[in-house]
Parts: sequence; C-alpha cells; structure tokens
Amino acid sequence: MLKALLYENGRLLILDQTLLPFEKRYVACTTPEEVAEAIKTMKVRGAPAIGIAAAYGIVLAARLYKGKERAALDEKLVKASETLAATRPTAVNLFAAIRRMAALWGKNPGLTVEGLKQLLEQEALNIEREDLERNKRLAMLGNELVGRRANVLTHCNAGALATAGYGTALGIIRAARESGKEVRVFACETRPLLQGARLTTWELLEDNIPVTLITDSMAGHLMQQGKIDLVVVGADRIAANGDTANKIGTYSLAVLARHHRIPFYVAAPYTTFDLTIKSGAEIPIEERSHHEVKSFGGVPVAPAGVNVCNPAFDVTPSSLITAIISDCGIARPPYVGSIQEICRNEMSRREKI
Repeated sequence: MLKALLYENGRLLILDQTLLPFEKRYVACTTPEEVAEAIKTMKVRGAPAIGIAAAYGIVLAARLYKGKERAALDEKLVKASETLAATRPTAVNLFAAIRRMAALWGKNPGLTVEGLKQLLEQEALNIEREDLERNKRLAMLGNELVGRRANVLTHCNAGALATAGYGTALGIIRAARESGKEVRVFACETRPLLQGARLTTWELLEDNIPVTLITDSMAGHLMQQGKIDLVVVGADRIAANGDTANKIGTYSLAVLARHHRIPFYVAAPYTTFDLTIKSGAEIPIEERSHHEVKSFGGVPVAPAGVNVCNPAFDVTPSSLITAIISDCGIARPPYVGSIQEICRNEMSRREKI
C-alpha cells in the first residue's frame, strides 16, 4: 500500500489523492504554503493525515529559515502555523498537531535555531509514528466487535490513505481479515468527491479484501434486505458528549442503522476527541465549493445558475452511535463519562512514559 505521506531529504511528498485510483503521483512540497494548498485541495485528506502533514509543514518552514536569530524563526513558525490552520476547519487533528509543534518553540526559548529545527523534525516524525501505532491498537480493539462472518458497510475513506498507515475504520477490517475472519465490505461511493469509490475500494482491492461499491442511496435497501451486519466509519472530530463529525452522509447511515437495529461504530484515535467542545452543535462544518456538486469528473451535470449546498461533513448524535472505538479503549453510552475515562487513562499513560 502506498503511503499518503513521505518525508525525505527535507521534502514532504504527498500522494495526490485527487488522481487516485487512475494515477499514482506524489507531489513534492518544500514550503508550508505548498502543504497548505495540498490540504485545501484535498490532495491529502483524512483527519490524522492532515494533522501529520501540518506538522511537517511547520518543519519545512523551519528549514527554509537560514538566519541565526531565534525570535525571527519563531515569527516565521507562527506565520506558517496560521497558514496551515486556515486550511480546513472541521478536523481537530490539524489543530492538535499545530499546537503540539508550537509548544516546542514556546517551551524551549533558549534553544538555538539549529537545535529547534532538529526538535521540530523529530516531533513531526513522532506524530506520524504515534498515529500508526494508535491505528493498530484501535484495530485490535475494534476486531473484537466483528463477528466471524460479517458484512461491513463503511463510508468515505478511513484507511491507510487517511492516516499514517493501516487506517481506523479500514484498520478494523484489516485486523479482522488478518485474524482469519470472513469479512466482506460494502463501500458507499461518498459523493460529491467519491472518496469511497476512488480510495476505499482501491485500498481494499490492493489488500485482496472483498469489496462491493454502492451508491450512497443504496445503503438503506441493503440494510432492509439483511445484507449489512455492522457499520464502521471514521471521524474528524468527536465532542465531549460523543457527537461525531464525519464525512457528509454519515448521519443518514446512522439513522438507517438505528431503524434496522444494526450496530453503528465510530473508529478514531484518541487525538480525534475534542473535550473543549461539549456537543456536536459547536463543531465547525466546512462548506466547500459549489463546483464539486455541479460537476462530475470535470463535466457539468447541473444548470450553471442553480444554488448549491455543499457541507463537507455532518454530525451524528451520540444517541445513534453504538460505540466509539479508540486506541485507548472502547467508549459506550453514556459517552460523557466513558470518553472522560478514556482521556484520563491516556493522560495517565503519557505521564508514566
């Protein structure tokens, strides 16, 4: 499986996901502005991957500075952070990664320019490594909720392409297959940018995992026919009460799953929890260009003058979620308590390291 991000020789190579599955091409970024543009245009997407890319964007900003004054470097890093933070508002991992990187120059004012550059680079590498480790722990826990034979419905792409590798929702599917379970996947196409059709199906076929592509409007029919055993999706931000923002169309699947008494699981690393937000009503929802809806593959499919609504995400109320699977444990209702416990356990674990 191709990695979404490769950092080498002072460059960040981003697998251009807008070209998949027909063309596999890496875009080389050497400035934070180039990384920001790649995030905006969804060459890199998926909450964890966006956060990792932003961390490396800050590293690139540091590498570009050739002076010796720490104050001047700090100034450039702050500017790069603001540029990266302005790309996409919903995924909390982006802001968490930027804050983590910013803490380094804030806590180390006496460090030399070269010393800070090395520290920033190591921290970005740590963020990437930790995400991969989190995905694998999450997948092991999630595997416990998958039957020996299961038809799994997923939405958008929450796989290796959206993370440092292995994936969250798709990571659970991979772990289930690796443990010998007979798992088949139904992947929603995920309009308007077709991340399910272009990315999820490609990932699964690359790993020889059986997958069937469906249009977004077919999910209810399949549930009605008894062809879906569970739904597993990723997340871009999870509020303190368990309300979850994920790719537009997720909420509809949760409603359908509840009606048909099918388990609906959210899979996301600890870094996706945002305890500063009490409920989903406070999660900012990104509104994207009308062109994404009015055209298909670059071909217009609607009248030029029609009004368009194009939110990139929706919020699924915690009342519709069976469980939230994280690398630090599985949260179940009531979510306010179980999420707080997971976060306390993670903080305790960090203090012991």
